[in-house]
Amino acid sequence: MSGRKQTMTFETAGAAGGGAGRFEFLREEPLMITIEDKPYAVLMRTPGEERELAVGFCLAEGVIDSAADIKTIGHDPALDENVVHVWLQAERVKRAKRILVRRGFISRTSCGVCGKELLEDLLQDLKPVEKDVRITPEKALACLARLEQHQQLYESTRCAHAALVFDAGGNLLGFAEDVGRHNAFDKAIGKALLAGRLGRAAVAVLSSRNSYELVQKAVRAGIPIVLSYSRPTAMAVELGRSMNLTLAFSSGGDLVVASGAERLAGSKG
Repeated sequence: MSGRKQTMTFETAGAAGGGAGRFEFLREEPLMITIEDKPYAVLMRTPGEERELAVGFCLAEGVIDSAADIKTIGHDPALDENVVHVWLQAERVKRAKRILVRRGFISRTSCGVCGKELLEDLLQDLKPVEKDVRITPEKALACLARLEQHQQLYESTRCAHAALVFDAGGNLLGFAEDVGRHNAFDKAIGKALLAGRLGRAAVAVLSSRNSYELVQKAVRAGIPIVLSYSRPTAMAVELGRSMNLTLAFSSGGDLVVASGAERLAGSKG
């Protein structure tokens, strides 16, 4: 992880006599990702775990299918931590040629697909997730409960999103917080991929709503179960059902399943 601070402290004033004091605010900075020495994307993110973010993003975009597709990855030689260079294996460059021509992607904090110019860019080559994973609703709720235990940035700033990735036994494979919900998921996935653990991934837990682009990321990462505190969007549910993904959310202490109820025996679908 980068040693740079992820928060800043400012003096604040209360509009009605209260609220004055010193508060922490989450940092947000641009990260440029280059592929084969050419700019590919600019992401607005919280500093830290840039390599993991770049790897997770490249997997979600279809630039890579596995860590083995990456030849090297690292920061700018001038030690600019706002630039990450990705070099691919020669064979992967050939296979990803169609994707690599889609340069110029700019992500805003709240949107993982806002910079895409063509609707076809959203319709990536996705394959249904075929992992035969079964967990109980109780284990799913326990995974959701663990989210709060890891949200240190949210605790101090009240504005960070978080994502966790577990195996079927509830072992944590990757976790990240970021100002952007899609960045947090990419970082968590990137951690698991770089550590050689993504193949064991069974459950993802998101602090945010589960939207279309987050379902895409889960499918690309081969994560069959995605849990969130908020309801998924209608488009996320439609994509989840077409991709054999299990989408569930917490409601009044219970678990409600919008897609793929067979993986969560005894749950409400």
